[in-house]
Amino acid sequence: MSKPKVIVLGGVGFIGRNFVKHLVDNDLCSEIRVLDKLPTSLAFFSEEHKKTFSDSRVVTKQANLCSPQSIEKCFATEGDPWDYVFNLAAETKYGQTEEVYKEKVLDVLKKCTDEAKKIKVKRWIEVSSAQVYEPSSKPSKEDGKIKPWTNLAIYKYQAEEHLKSTGLDYVILRPAIVYGPGDTYGIAPRVIVGAVYKYLDEKLKNLWDSDLEMNTVHVFDVSRAMWFAATKVKNGAVYNLADKNKTDQGKINTLLEELFSIKTGFYGKILSSGAKAIGLKSIAETANEKHLKPWSELCKKCGIQSTPLSPYVDPELIKNTALSVDGTAIESEGFKYDHPTLKKEHLQQIMDYYGQQNLFPKF
Repeated sequence: MSKPKVIVLGGVGFIGRNFVKHLVDNDLCSEIRVLDKLPTSLAFFSEEHKKTFSDSRVVTKQANLCSPQSIEKCFATEGDPWDYVFNLAAETKYGQTEEVYKEKVLDVLKKCTDEAKKIKVKRWIEVSSAQVYEPSSKPSKEDGKIKPWTNLAIYKYQAEEHLKSTGLDYVILRPAIVYGPGDTYGIAPRVIVGAVYKYLDEKLKNLWDSDLEMNTVHVFDVSRAMWFAATKVKNGAVYNLADKNKTDQGKINTLLEELFSIKTGFYGKILSSGAKAIGLKSIAETANEKHLKPWSELCKKCGIQSTPLSPYVDPELIKNTALSVDGTAIESEGFKYDHPTLKKEHLQQIMDYYGQQNLFPKF
């Protein structure tokens, strides 16, 4: 029996590059077509990822997934049809306008699923977000109340709903905060801020309390779960992805203390609520001003002329919103998390990924 042929939309990004590596390393596919607006030459690939994308089974095409003509051309194939489409194509930056998310999340999905249906793709795997749930300290299960709390999540959920109406065979995954090698928007900004406070020799203090939940999942587990979703579970299934760590602000700060030998703390709910009255946008701007200049100074001091990494935090992400997710349902199908606990070595892994490219200061 021949191995599956797959398309990975947004496959040059953080999750995508690790997923493609998983497919190549485990010899799971006969053909892997990666479609992304970003060329690999500008993606800050590690040597491992460069090697992955040079494999003969991987064909990377720079694609405009907002254009039906481009999509039709990029989905075209000779011989057997595509077995699986994995959708990681989306605007991943926070703080963009709703128009941007509509075009680059919802509209992209609509146009790509139209083509997938036309050419009879066997299954569509949608990587959504656990931010679609109403924030709660009680872990959200897959049937939990939906109340997206970022603009990105609003359109991720609309994309989920549209997918259900297409008639395609599909599975939806809702990961918590994804971290690992190549991370830029998950745990990485906290690591960068930790580096800034090491440089400033000051105590790092966060809004709210240590128990504000920020559940996590390693990108290697997300990659394995994507393939599991394609090959092992029933049509129409929805699964959360979250490790066993029950990660919160306190646990992240403890790791930053170990990593950088800094002190950390929290302003608490009373002071933070008072600050909220001033406006989270104003607070975020003040914090970003404090962090951006020393980060730039630190990079220059270490001979780093340019880096994709930034300590910038969007106001959407400093609300008192708990990301608490129950990721056990997929385990009942036979999936196992290989990285059940967020550890100091995982934060070091993020630093090393960029440090090897001279994009993160060496400590």
